[in-house]
Amino acid sequence: MPHSSSSTLRTLPLKRRICFLIKLTCFVSSVFLFCEFLIYYVVIFQCHWPEVKAGAHKGDGEIPTSVLKALFLADTHLLGEIKGHWLDKLRREWQMERSFQTALWLLQPDIVFILGDVFDEGKWSSPQAWADDVRRFQKMFRHPVPTELVVVVGNHDIGFHYEMTSYKVKRFEKAFNFTSGKLVTRKGVNFVLVNSVALEGDGCAECRAAEAELAALSRTLNCSRQNRTHSSRRCSDVGRLPASAPILLQHYPLHRKSDAACTGEDAAPPEERNVPFKEKYDVLSREASLKLLWWFHPRLVLSGHTHSACEVLHAGRIPEISVPSFSWRNRNNPSFIMGSLTPTDFALRKCFLPSESRVFAAYGAAGALLAVLLLAHCQLLTPPVYFAQRLISKHKAV
Repeated sequence: MPHSSSSTLRTLPLKRRICFLIKLTCFVSSVFLFCEFLIYYVVIFQCHWPEVKAGAHKGDGEIPTSVLKALFLADTHLLGEIKGHWLDKLRREWQMERSFQTALWLLQPDIVFILGDVFDEGKWSSPQAWADDVRRFQKMFRHPVPTELVVVVGNHDIGFHYEMTSYKVKRFEKAFNFTSGKLVTRKGVNFVLVNSVALEGDGCAECRAAEAELAALSRTLNCSRQNRTHSSRRCSDVGRLPASAPILLQHYPLHRKSDAACTGEDAAPPEERNVPFKEKYDVLSREASLKLLWWFHPRLVLSGHTHSACEVLHAGRIPEISVPSFSWRNRNNPSFIMGSLTPTDFALRKCFLPSESRVFAAYGAAGALLAVLLLAHCQLLTPPVYFAQRLISKHKAV
């Protein structure tokens, strides 16, 4: 009658059992440590800042101090109390926290931008739930003083246009010091932050306020780019900013028909690429998009919302990069964009995070190996081995 694994273990010498259990614990701990901690360092260590023309380099692979190093990520979607299961929260928030903290430590950016949908349920959150979500966000995305964190608003933070209220907008502005039409200038590089949810064009109170702020900022930027000696009278009362074409940062992408032209391993799945986008829901309206391009003449646009990567060219010269989701809940292969920026040039590079399927595969392989080791140690694999040997000996005898 075959022995059970537990009875076999009990018949082994105590010292051998203890030694085996120690080795087993070390093996399990090593696998867990690698899959939940070290893998982020292994993967992100392979990412390097792109080079941009900005004078002589200090050394091999180094970025000059005049270059602004910026990270761009989007759609973190921190789960809320309504739809978020505690285990799902624990897993996703640990993944994002480890990725973000590892990226900060290895890459040391000057500034980080999150392009909206920070939360999943900001549009529904009660004051208490909102405060809890903000606290968790601040813990996960903590950063050293030299690094600046800038957050753009998304539809899940304040609701789609029909859900957006003054209370939700002000709540977000207070938590993240955000206003539509806010200008962030670092090392001569101008960034324009846009509340794309408020660009509905229907004259709502929040829409009017957002458009007024953007129009005023457009005037200031355009006046700053004019030659001082040829500035018109309408610019005489405008403060000067760095004469650099701005980079537009927003949650909704500018208008495009679909993701049909998008390619790459993190683009939308093939079955979704030809699905037409709905204006003012999936992308900005054509009118709002043209207005932003006419107001700011940006040299680059970065957006989120679609959870997938895409690169399109507007007016034949203005590139827009859709940044994929930073959450494994939305993608198997999240990523972020690394940008080396100067007032006149930029270079971008994508940094992928660990694929969740590979992490699960590592756990599966480790589990299978663990089962084999356990069976071998309990001598449950001996009979099949002897059976194979007998078959071989009989075959030779024949």
